[in-house]
Amino acid sequence: MWLLDKIHGLMGQQLAMDLGTANTLIYTKEGGIVLDEPSVVALNSRNGGSVLAVGKRAKEMYGRTPESIRTIRPMKDGVIADFDVTNAMIRHFIKATLPRRVFARPTMMICVPAGITSVEMKAVIDSAAQCGAAKVHLIEEPMAAAIGSKLPIHEVAGSMVVDIGGGTTEVAVISQYAVAYAESLRIAGDAMDDCIQRYVRREHGLAIGSFEAERVKIEIGSAAPLAEPMETECCGSDVSTGIPRVIKLNDGMVREALDAPVRAIVESIRKALSKTSPELAADIQRRGIVLAGGGALLKGLGARLHAETSLPIYRVKDPLTAVVRGTGYVLDHFKELRQVCLN
Repeated sequence: MWLLDKIHGLMGQQLAMDLGTANTLIYTKEGGIVLDEPSVVALNSRNGGSVLAVGKRAKEMYGRTPESIRTIRPMKDGVIADFDVTNAMIRHFIKATLPRRVFARPTMMICVPAGITSVEMKAVIDSAAQCGAAKVHLIEEPMAAAIGSKLPIHEVAGSMVVDIGGGTTEVAVISQYAVAYAESLRIAGDAMDDCIQRYVRREHGLAIGSFEAERVKIEIGSAAPLAEPMETECCGSDVSTGIPRVIKLNDGMVREALDAPVRAIVESIRKALSKTSPELAADIQRRGIVLAGGGALLKGLGARLHAETSLPIYRVKDPLTAVVRGTGYVLDHFKELRQVCLN
């Protein structure tokens, strides 16, 4: 009886996953957020494409390996770009989350972009199923972000959430357990990093890596002028000579580089507001806009959005984990919240 109870408990293991372009997070009811790793995989092409490293270790190898080792990000714009590599990554993360549990076939709740197609949706379900999931449920990222931000999604009133991730920006108006309007923009954190790379190459003749651009963004990136000037050193290779070189960047330079993606996010919010009914718009006027996702940490973003919309702007506590926390909450309260899932 003890063994049967143990097997039943393992079979009933539940995982909530934020399968993101930049990072993958996993939540369990017992442990909370038990995994937070970069969505990066290192493959050995000499060995039939075998997996060498996943997550943080693979990210450390990015751009530092011989040609025989490829370090890739299998997620693009919030959806699966490389099915086989994504499978290997998910399998690795599940194994790390459920060590030495031979019989475990978890139920998984995975969040997906609001604009996901049926083909992309099927790819996510198939990938999770091939990795051993007994059941797979999907939830839209903005709904998960709203729940993780503790917005009153059950009320007959509109709440607006803006979730800025690595690959997508999700703008949604939510009322009565449903998305009344959603705007999915495939411009987010990765696009910001690309803009910094292009700016540094164009203005300073320096080629830098994507993770160096990300570091610059996190350290001194901003969407509005800062009270105190900031600067950082940036290292790369000279475009003309190939020799390593270091330059200094200030917040004004990086803000100029980030202007295009920030404007695109502002326009997506304006579009969502223009498509919202007058009644829901009045609710948003009173309640304001809630920011979630890693992109919400961009300095001055709240001030920029307030200046552009005249609405109150709030950033959720720990925006990086809002989506996975919301996904986990739905999994823990599945009977009451089943209606917010896509399948």
